[in-house]
Amino acid sequence: MNSNPRLTYAIAAILSGNVAGLSYAAAPAAEAESSSDSIQEITVTAQRRTENMQDVPIQIQALTGETLTQLNVSTFDDFVKYLPNVSSASNGPGQGVIFMRGLATSTLATQGSSGIGSFPNVAVYLDDQSGQLPGRNLDVYAADIERIEVLEGPQGTLFGAGAQAGVLRYITNKPKLDVSEGNVNAGFAYTSGGDHSSNADAMINLPLIPDTLAVRGVIYSDTRGGYINNVPGTFTRLPTDIGIHYGGYATGCPTGSTLAAGACSGGATPTAYGVPPGSPSINNNNLVANAINPVTYKGIRVSALYKFNEDWNALLVQSYQQMESQGVFFVTPQSSAGEVLPDLAVQLYNPSFNNDKFENTALTINGRVGDLKVVYAGSYMVRNIDQAGDYTNYARGVYADYYQCTNPATEPGTTSKCYSPLSSWRETDTATHNSQELRLSTPDDWRMRAIGGLFWEDYKIAENIDWMYKNLPACTTAADIGCLTNVGPAPGADVRNPNIRNDNTSFFDDITRGYTQKAVFGSVDFDIIPKVLTITAGTRYYQINTTAVGSSVSSFGCYAGGPPPCTGNVSFSNNLSAQNLNITYKGFKSRGNISWKPMEDVLLYYTWSQGFRPGGFNRGAHIADHSVNTVNGASYVYQSPSAYAPDTLVNNEIGWKTQWFDRRLEFNGAVYQEDWKDVQVQIFQSCCYGNLSFVTNGPNYRVRGLETEFVARVTHELTVTGSASWNSSNLTNAPSLLSTTGQPIIIPQVGTVGGSAFGQTGSPLAQSPPFQASLRARYEFAVGDYKAFWQIGGTHQAHSYSATGNITTYDQASFSTYDASMGVAKDAWAAQLYGQNLTNVRANLFENGNQFITAETISRPRTAGVKFSYKF
Repeated sequence: MNSNPRLTYAIAAILSGNVAGLSYAAAPAAEAESSSDSIQEITVTAQRRTENMQDVPIQIQALTGETLTQLNVSTFDDFVKYLPNVSSASNGPGQGVIFMRGLATSTLATQGSSGIGSFPNVAVYLDDQSGQLPGRNLDVYAADIERIEVLEGPQGTLFGAGAQAGVLRYITNKPKLDVSEGNVNAGFAYTSGGDHSSNADAMINLPLIPDTLAVRGVIYSDTRGGYINNVPGTFTRLPTDIGIHYGGYATGCPTGSTLAAGACSGGATPTAYGVPPGSPSINNNNLVANAINPVTYKGIRVSALYKFNEDWNALLVQSYQQMESQGVFFVTPQSSAGEVLPDLAVQLYNPSFNNDKFENTALTINGRVGDLKVVYAGSYMVRNIDQAGDYTNYARGVYADYYQCTNPATEPGTTSKCYSPLSSWRETDTATHNSQELRLSTPDDWRMRAIGGLFWEDYKIAENIDWMYKNLPACTTAADIGCLTNVGPAPGADVRNPNIRNDNTSFFDDITRGYTQKAVFGSVDFDIIPKVLTITAGTRYYQINTTAVGSSVSSFGCYAGGPPPCTGNVSFSNNLSAQNLNITYKGFKSRGNISWKPMEDVLLYYTWSQGFRPGGFNRGAHIADHSVNTVNGASYVYQSPSAYAPDTLVNNEIGWKTQWFDRRLEFNGAVYQEDWKDVQVQIFQSCCYGNLSFVTNGPNYRVRGLETEFVARVTHELTVTGSASWNSSNLTNAPSLLSTTGQPIIIPQVGTVGGSAFGQTGSPLAQSPPFQASLRARYEFAVGDYKAFWQIGGTHQAHSYSATGNITTYDQASFSTYDASMGVAKDAWAAQLYGQNLTNVRANLFENGNQFITAETISRPRTAGVKFSYKF
């Protein structure tokens, strides 16, 4: 064991947990100068082998721990801008869907997505553990991370379901058996127009038994100040509210009928409706505040490595992270009444928060049996979500007033009256991943090399979400009128919460779904010409059993329903447990590759690969009857599907990986075509297909693109790094949904209503900018005994569309951002100053109407900070 005279002091600083005591610590700003000007080799495990990234014939982007430090990034939202061809539709930290190469369709609201949304088509891994959750990316805080690997294109052969479009892997640092080391880091930052931020983390590696047992631990806390302001607002019902007719207060009558006291004489049907007199308004005075969206990451990871002998070792890792955020991370340019709001502003009428915790236990055993390398990797992850949000703007929607107003014309004995529009939602989720994998591989220096294995995963999501916009009084007796009976789960349903819901719950999902996946996989490499020409063939046989149980209940149809519970109108509610929702999908997904090295530092390759993601279930099959109440003249009856099937992706890619000038210049790239078929699309169009969102298969898309990256060691001091991607995506068919009689539903386009549910042929994918790029330069130099540096960088993203299909789609404007930093280091100490988003742009990252108001998730405003570090 190597001794270190600073170890005792460092351990005391780590264990004290005193941020003030760590105020002179942070990530290193400058590393010792390399003895060579060659570009540093990056080792990856993208093919389940340890390889030089330049020798792997697939497109990979890698951010090493050193790069993450240099970029001053720690979370997904921080570093995604440096990854061309990776995008996200995000509503805040840990509330996004990750996409690669623009393979994205419409993304609906975060709330409810765990129970009803499609599974992601990009897999997120923490080491060997998959952490996917619909609508909620696993946002691992990048403390003591060895590297982040981004594997683009289908990775189904080695990574299975969920890796349809690619894989994002967080690879943690492992314990070292022969060295005692550690570091302490801290920082402070200020965001323009917002609150300050502070962070501290510490790592220690301790060999306990020389060359046999070592432990490594990291602890971190990062609090980021908010920058969104909740400005004063008053919500008053308007005659233009779509559902105001449920209040029954007439303001216009047909010819021959007289208007008096909000009613038409002779029982005539009104031609116009207004707001019933006395309808209450609400304000948000008790919630008005600035910088309402702080977020805190706290976590710890402890790992132990035990070496049995030269051939066998075991690694046990326990990780825990808690992320807590307040408020929202979007702005609304206007209120729901059309009032222009200030910069960085929203109007919220209910508290909003998101608590997101995960813990993961992982065991990896590495060994050898003869010439074969054996790897066992088993993990168990639990992720818990508790989130609440404001939903008051839904009161301007199609159906909200049904739950908030009484209408004497349809409800005799009542008066025309509307109650409070205050509305909200609350969601709790528990997701569990239990995965087990056994791999065997031959030595890397054999002419014919092979890797194969067995995989098993049990994945479950238990979601409970209550939408609370039922403000009519609750019925308690059979004689009550002007009321809605409180709802409860369907009898016999397998639910987490068997209780009758509160007086305000109008709709709830209490659903547990998931799948059990079994797979056998293998891949063989053969050197036709050793170290020059290699072919690869691999396949995966999979069997995925998908299930869903629970209850989805609406209070629609529970008017004057007597004592609770009301289990809902069967047209709008479902006992999923009674529907035997159990489907098994199985088949092969494969990969072929040929790679050629015409010279030592040049690799050319062609890859053909397939990817897939699991199918799933909707909340039953619901009828939308427009046989009489036609849509733009179209008469039909539509029944939404109860299930949807896997969609598939086929990738054809030609790429190159090259190094030049004694490996001072690295230039990599690929051109590709990806054909995405039977794409899963989530549809929510109450005008045409019912008032419940559902997922269905339908369209096909094609993406053609080019991506490049380079690293240039221009001089010993100056390194320039850049990357870019170009994509062209289009819908290659325009299928129609089918009516209950099997006929295509063709709705004439009038304004935003009608047309194909999937859009028009040739239309692009969502969140798919045609161009993305990043460029940065870093200059390192000596000043006496100090090592100094400066760094500048910029990113650019072209415009993109927020959605696909025939729903409201926003054209998200292009933007550019610029960052800079400078710092010094001496011996074990380092300090740096940095600035991010220097021009203070409001980059529109994701625009949507999912909360019944136009909302824009924006980039964090200009931020300036200082970081310190101490290594021992």
